[in-house]
Amino acid sequence: MPELTSTQLNQAAVQIRQWSLELGFADCGVSDIDLGIAESHLQQWLTNGFAGEMGFMSRHGEKRSHPELLHPGTVRVISVRMDYYPESPEIAEQLLQQPERAYISRYALGRDYHKLMRNRLQKLANKIQQHYGEFGYRAFVDSAPVLEKPLAAKAGLGWMGKHSNILSKQVGSWYFLGELYIDIPLPVSEPVTDHCGDCTACITACPTGAIVEPYVVDARRCISYLTIEHKGSIPEQWRQAMGNRIYGCDDCQIFCPWNRFTTTAQETDFQARHKLDNAELIELFNWTEEQFLQRLQGSPIRRIGYECWRRNIAVALGNAPSTPAILECLEDARDDDSDLVQEHVLWALDQHKLKSI
Repeated sequence: MPELTSTQLNQAAVQIRQWSLELGFADCGVSDIDLGIAESHLQQWLTNGFAGEMGFMSRHGEKRSHPELLHPGTVRVISVRMDYYPESPEIAEQLLQQPERAYISRYALGRDYHKLMRNRLQKLANKIQQHYGEFGYRAFVDSAPVLEKPLAAKAGLGWMGKHSNILSKQVGSWYFLGELYIDIPLPVSEPVTDHCGDCTACITACPTGAIVEPYVVDARRCISYLTIEHKGSIPEQWRQAMGNRIYGCDDCQIFCPWNRFTTTAQETDFQARHKLDNAELIELFNWTEEQFLQRLQGSPIRRIGYECWRRNIAVALGNAPSTPAILECLEDARDDDSDLVQEHVLWALDQHKLKSI
């Protein structure tokens, strides 16, 4: 693309932000590509073994913390935010107190955000190209070795909270992030300061104590990791703490004071499908594999597979009240074809026996 003057680059940054808002992004910022501090934190986190089975976090060499290695020519990163919260925060908190119903992380109630955001980032790139000429770029939405949270913080979208999510004073933390790696030396945005102060609400709220210190999460204890990334048997020490959480966990966000400013997202794709925001555990456990695949088509939940879906729900059924319907549901699955599901069903039945003593 042609050389741009300092004035033109400033104007381009303003224009790009306006285009991003018109495309449905809630915020947009620009960062440089110096991730030295984040790289150091990542290496320490990996050394501590906090990644669990997520081997992908240590693959790709230095590409994760050096954007110019992942996409040669990159000198800036445009970070965007898209809000997704589908309801009032009180509803999520109330659902956690209804153990016969399923709690699914609020980001996963609707359609998968990856494709939607990537398409809009492509449209943003097209607008830049049409206006300023050919340029080098690559769009990412949680799809490659990208340190999206440190980049978002450097771009001024918020600060890293003690739960390791990016927080905004205006809307809290219920949003997705996406990036556009570019070779245009745009002026960088001003980062915002940390406003967590002495608050430890997220640390206190974590059911398994996964936030082992401020800003550090041990994934091996995290319910989101256990129900999504972990593919084997869920360690018994964490099963009761899972409660009715069958896919992900939002407690650190639900109880964060900054999330009282959250507003309901307007994007219809993020609205709950198949009543997943208030479904009974028994109903979801009784889905056939065909129903699971059909009803969750286009959903991020589908990627954990039917076996892990039933494994997670079996644990939740073990934590639910000992009603005749729940006991019958578990008894019917005692000889499940999956050894993994069967193990968790038997554990659930044992939990109900203990409750009856």
